[in-house]
Amino acid sequence: MRTNDRDHDIVLLGASGFVGRYTARHLARSAPDGVRIALAGRSTARLNEVKRELGVDWPTLEVDTADDAAVARVAASASVIATTVGPYLRYGMEVAAACARAGTSYADLTGESIFVARSIERNHAVAESTGARIVHSCGFDSIPSDLGLGLAHAAAGGVPIVAATLTVRSLRGGISGGTIDSLRQQVKEAKTDASARRLLADPYALTPGPSVRLPNRAGNGWGTVRGTWQAPFIMGGYNQQIVQRSNYLTGWSYGQLMQYREVVATGRGLAGFARAGGIALGTAALVGAMWFTPTRAVLDRVLPSPGSGPSAEAIEHGRFALDVDVYPVEGLPVRTRVAAPYDPGYGGTGVMLAESALSLALDDLPDRAGVLTPMVAMGEQLAERLRGQRFTLEANAR
Repeated sequence: MRTNDRDHDIVLLGASGFVGRYTARHLARSAPDGVRIALAGRSTARLNEVKRELGVDWPTLEVDTADDAAVARVAASASVIATTVGPYLRYGMEVAAACARAGTSYADLTGESIFVARSIERNHAVAESTGARIVHSCGFDSIPSDLGLGLAHAAAGGVPIVAATLTVRSLRGGISGGTIDSLRQQVKEAKTDASARRLLADPYALTPGPSVRLPNRAGNGWGTVRGTWQAPFIMGGYNQQIVQRSNYLTGWSYGQLMQYREVVATGRGLAGFARAGGIALGTAALVGAMWFTPTRAVLDRVLPSPGSGPSAEAIEHGRFALDVDVYPVEGLPVRTRVAAPYDPGYGGTGVMLAESALSLALDDLPDRAGVLTPMVAMGEQLAERLRGQRFTLEANAR
């Protein structure tokens, strides 16, 4: 275990929120003895409720993310800050920036392209100079995509990749109010900022871009493959940006011409066609309705609000299974199966964030700093931790 002069090994910010409680629960169950964990948030009373529920005696830190001085103090007190406080475009930038300045590692759950792009611009060079690892997207956004592709690339011998596809085989879980609010905030930003609109559509938005770009021949995911209907995966656009940042940070080791996409497999025949069409139309309708104030107001009344989520029973029965297929320039294709018996947005994401924080605090990691990705910052060490928590992360030639 690493030791230093900081007061805490891990501070969990947003610990009394919906996902924060799941993250705290996993830390209470799985953190080794002696790891110094603190719970942070706006309400000491609510943090004490979490302590009583978990039966722990961790210190609590009252901090408002709008108070820059308080955020700076918390960042300087810890080796790692793990935060569930979103939307990150509104509440996350100063936390990430304070960690970068203090040399404190950081992990969050963002799926917000605009936030991550701005974090890279503001924090990457600073974090490199202080040794901080600023790691965005340490939940279902985007660990399955990022680790899945990275592990398959390694199993293929590390040669460049022609194409890669993540296929959602099964997915059961509730809709996160925080995820909906993140989408809402990005749409608001994109409506008034043309550069933000362009960023959302660019697979290389989190990189300087490769020296050569081919037209996207991977398609949008709609159609059939070997008789199975597929629809685009709603998280695919953002996950593609994270995967390409991993590619860039490793010297374009996946290949500058790699084509990547994410799809949902919906089955064969008319039933599969209907499900694929429903997913594609539903995704387009959701994003379109978010774009206009009157329809967004209607959605605000029916969709989960920030900090809310499904019932404990629904979360208990959650699960997911994904395949990441990689086609290298030479050798056999490789498939990574990524699966877990957890709700992806809550139980599973809580496990992934908690294990990311533990990895950043305790593991002997690659000598990298800056605004990183889960694969580049933690890679196989994080994969091994997740395997110990009932995750499947297996890469095999096909």
